[in-house]
Amino acid sequence: MYTVFRPELDDLAREILARYRAYQEGRTTPAELDAHQLDAFVATLGHTKEHSPLYRERLSDIEPTDIKELTPESLAGIPFTTKDDLRDHGFGMSSLPVQRAWVYYETTGTTGASTPSPRADVDSLNTNIAMTVQYEPLLRGFGDEQVMGVCGPSELHAHGDTFTEVCRNLGYASVKMWPYSPMVGFDRALRVMRELPVTGLFCTPGMAVALAKAAIRSGSDPRRDYAMNVLMLTGETAPPSLLAHIGRLWGAQAHLSLYGSQESSVLALGSVDGSLRLTPLLNYYEVVDPLSLEPAIPDANGVLRGEMVATHLYQGSKPLVRYRTGDLVRLHPDARVEVLGRAAERLVLNGVETSVYELEDLLIDGIEGFLDHRILIDRQAERDVLTLVLTPEHEGDGAGPRGVEPRIAACRETFDTEVEILVADAETAIDAQGPVSWKAPRIHDRRPAG
Repeated sequence: MYTVFRPELDDLAREILARYRAYQEGRTTPAELDAHQLDAFVATLGHTKEHSPLYRERLSDIEPTDIKELTPESLAGIPFTTKDDLRDHGFGMSSLPVQRAWVYYETTGTTGASTPSPRADVDSLNTNIAMTVQYEPLLRGFGDEQVMGVCGPSELHAHGDTFTEVCRNLGYASVKMWPYSPMVGFDRALRVMRELPVTGLFCTPGMAVALAKAAIRSGSDPRRDYAMNVLMLTGETAPPSLLAHIGRLWGAQAHLSLYGSQESSVLALGSVDGSLRLTPLLNYYEVVDPLSLEPAIPDANGVLRGEMVATHLYQGSKPLVRYRTGDLVRLHPDARVEVLGRAAERLVLNGVETSVYELEDLLIDGIEGFLDHRILIDRQAERDVLTLVLTPEHEGDGAGPRGVEPRIAACRETFDTEVEILVADAETAIDAQGPVSWKAPRIHDRRPAG
């Protein structure tokens, strides 16, 4: 509605929407996409060099208009931006003063000190239109009469504002209900979910599991007593086996909704086929070796594995240039992306390199009859060993989790490691302190160097 009062934003919104509709419908040719990315990349370089104190210094020897193509060779002289830059320089990274933003956010401090993340109208118009266009075919599959719960922090965080605006764009009712808030709590959140009823949730995988656990412990059945159709999950690494598990808990479809962060904003979005897809109208992407920082080399199938690097292609409050996300990804030729974990947290089990994404996917695939889980990695007698802690779905019924033996055999074959199964309350037994920020860590490396 604010665009009614600011006609220039109305014109911009219509331009962005037309561009995204064309891309989503396959009317954008590869040549047109390449031209857009090159023009927008050069514009971001010019915008940051002119307006950002840090980039003014960093890009002093770079003439943006000299960039004629986006290749590793042409970009090699442009320095990377890192999380340390964001922490060390704070508002010195910004390209607009805060008073020209429409809202101020900060990172939650999950991986270090909080950093400023203001958003101007141009930022939110680009990202929220992209999300609306991308989610529309996915969510329309569940009908037009949806009530979407938004379960994430709202104070100093974009989660609530972003997803409620996307729901409004699509004509869906929404309700913000953060169960960890003293104003809400789990009992009240569950009551609201039953009474409305809420048919979809935007939340983290950990929150989806926590709500299901709270529902069962209150004597209700998430599959029977709630009207859930779809869960749109973000904020944590979530392999297919975890999505399938969460879907079973609620009798609904569980999708990845978004890959990004407060500082990087939207990097990939969920699609109808269940995958995360790059958003090349929002970002220019590179995948680099996290140690050498050289471009990653594709495997025989054209898949790139390495650290995600992104440059924003819209010029708002705080566009980032060649931003090293710190995330290890697997990028497929068709623009599907899998987020495997943190690039710096190299995971090796008995000499076999893997990732938290791949380990979790292997270990819980097909297991039923549990609510929550944690994976513990220990070192015993010069060997890496695993413990899978499973919270039973129903206490005292004697049934317990099912399908664990094939998982034990798979880990033994893949990593030459033994797996102990511990049936207990995974949350209180392992991380009684609760979630880190608003995310629940599920893999705990307890080895001396872990």
